[in-house]
Amino acid sequence: MIITATEFKTNLGKYLEMAMSQDIFITKNGKSIARLTNPTVNKLELLDDLVGIVPQDQTMDKNTIREERLSRQ
Repeated sequence: MIITATEFKTNLGKYLEMAMSQDIFITKNGKSIARLTNPTVNKLELLDDLVGIVPQDQTMDKNTIREERLSRQ
């Protein structure tokens, strides 16, 4: 979720609760300045689950990988 710094200050409690389930990106003047995230989610563990999705013996560009991933949904 993306919110402005003013919105974050106004509704701090609401966004602290939401941060338990999703990342919140805070912007100021249209630029991202901070990210509020749940510290109990191990982001590195999530990345480890992604290792091996793209075979190393194939040379695939970003668009081919995206199309293949979308076709599986």
